[in-house]
Amino acid sequence: MPIVACVQLNGSSNIERNLSVTENLVRRAAAAGAQFVATPEATTYLGPHDKKVQLAEELDGPTHERLGQLAAELGITLLVGSVAEHCPPADGTPPQKAWNTSLLFGPDGKRIAHYRKMHLFDVDLTASGGVRFFESDRTARGHDVVVADTPIGRMGLSICFDLRFPEVYRQLCHEGAQVLCVPSAFTLHTGKDHWHVLLRARAIENQCWVIAPGQWGAHDDDGLRRSYGHSLIIDPWGTVVAECGDGEGICLAEIDLDRCAQIRSQIPMDANRRL
Repeated sequence: MPIVACVQLNGSSNIERNLSVTENLVRRAAAAGAQFVATPEATTYLGPHDKKVQLAEELDGPTHERLGQLAAELGITLLVGSVAEHCPPADGTPPQKAWNTSLLFGPDGKRIAHYRKMHLFDVDLTASGGVRFFESDRTARGHDVVVADTPIGRMGLSICFDLRFPEVYRQLCHEGAQVLCVPSAFTLHTGKDHWHVLLRARAIENQCWVIAPGQWGAHDDDGLRRSYGHSLIIDPWGTVVAECGDGEGICLAEIDLDRCAQIRSQIPMDANRRL
């Protein structure tokens, strides 16, 4: 059975530091036998959003190519949870927004797929002690659901705030996903109450494996956020089979895709579904 891993980061505005830590942890996961490794949302940069737009690269930009080369070096499938992708404005003026984009690389280092985050984190949690944050101020919205074939199975891609919209995952499964990926930078304020509950629900209702690498700790993004961490790997029954604690690190688990078919035969959701 394939071994998969989540990488948990404490991202910052220091891109080189982020890349160095990411590369070290991905290598550690591969050395432990992981054939698939996933990193969190905002892997390469987690800082002030104005600067993020200025630093955004094309899909095949140098930072992204460096991560593809890492996958090739280690012979693994690598999901870079998200990067800032250059989004050219239609009128030719300087860019005001970037896409928040997942990059999926195969063991040869070539990009298998990319996914642009559809549901943007526009919230005001100040009344309950949280943050006011509008991701759409500097992030362009994606529009396409993405499922990709990988050496460890058919994979559905999503990012962080997408987690709150179960219809996304129903569509991913309708298109054949066996593994749902949810790279995130979930806030501490919401994560302590909602992270485990929502991820386990997505696994249970879709009878899929869920792989959810997260950011952890305080970041230098204008002092706005502290991330919850607790990166998770969850089986199709909703059981947490691996979890990161506090700090940067990895968690690993074997996944058995036959478990999806077994549970789906026991509880035939699709046969009983009424819309």
